[in-house]
Amino acid sequence: MIRTSRLLASSAALAFAAAATPALAEGTQAGTTITNNVTVNYQVGGVAQTAVTATNTFTVDRKINLTISEVGGAATIVTPGQVRAVTTFTVTNTSNDTIDVILLGSQQDGGASAFGNYTDTFNASTVRLFVDTNGNGTYDEGTDQQVTYLDELSASPTGNANTRTVFFVADIPVTKANGANLVTNDVATVTLTGTAAQGGTAGAQGTAFVETTGANTSGVDTVFADTNANGNTARDGRSFAKDDYRVSAAALTAVKSSRVVSDPNNGTTNPKAVPGAVVEYCIAVSNAGGSATATNVVVTDPVPAELTYVASSIRVNGTVDGAGVCQSDGTAGGTYSGTTVTAPLTAIAAGDTRTVRFQATIQ
Repeated sequence: MIRTSRLLASSAALAFAAAATPALAEGTQAGTTITNNVTVNYQVGGVAQTAVTATNTFTVDRKINLTISEVGGAATIVTPGQVRAVTTFTVTNTSNDTIDVILLGSQQDGGASAFGNYTDTFNASTVRLFVDTNGNGTYDEGTDQQVTYLDELSASPTGNANTRTVFFVADIPVTKANGANLVTNDVATVTLTGTAAQGGTAGAQGTAFVETTGANTSGVDTVFADTNANGNTARDGRSFAKDDYRVSAAALTAVKSSRVVSDPNNGTTNPKAVPGAVVEYCIAVSNAGGSATATNVVVTDPVPAELTYVASSIRVNGTVDGAGVCQSDGTAGGTYSGTTVTAPLTAIAAGDTRTVRFQATIQ
């Protein structure tokens, strides 16, 4: 704002040369004092007189522009029961002043997800925000600091915006799952919001800025310059971005069947379940509705007291035919201890089935 304006002249005719007002480069630091001097040279009766000068001074106001962006451009895939699931955002200060940024992590209640043809269906738990303390772009537990605001996010007078990475960290309920099509997957849509606040005091959160109303003052006024990009409200001194936690689960089912292999009277021809007969069990484990691979799958089956386990009869990782009938394949594996069969299976991909077979004799 112009603080002084003075032009001196004599009653004689004037001839003057005024220095042009310089164009201000975007990003000039708020609070900078810009002074413009003018000089008037003149003569009286052909004799040069003492030049007349005048000064104009004003202070550069504060332009607040804050942008929060989601990193990756896609949902964060999580599993049921996952702890410390991470979504990543960047916070960029393109203001012409150092600011603090008050952070808020929130969750959407229903409605369209941030990415894809999904609907928000649940809230994650234990929401926390962490700043990327070591600047490597990856959440490091025990290194990155939990925060409620960003301290002293410096100005960018040269146009090189000061950016920090913030991690939105939460836990996923173990009850969440995914469906067979897009709209039935469990999705939690989360939002990171930043509010520009007074900087200048390290280690202390500043007060949120209020835009200066009315006429320009002689001091440092505040002007909000943020836009309505990505659903934001223009010129409110805030910015937000969204991300999704999209559940990718393994939906396992188990079907147990049995067949009589032989009996003491009929052998293998139409055998019956009489004492002394050998019965084969088959446990078929399917990942029919899942979208994630199930790992560390272990089948545990206590053998009934009326049966005697047939030694070395366990076969693992067999298959089923198109009708779901167990096939006589697989490899030797698993253990029998006490009265229990324990059989590990290889990872079961979505849409795949693996079987465990073993035999026992009816007492």
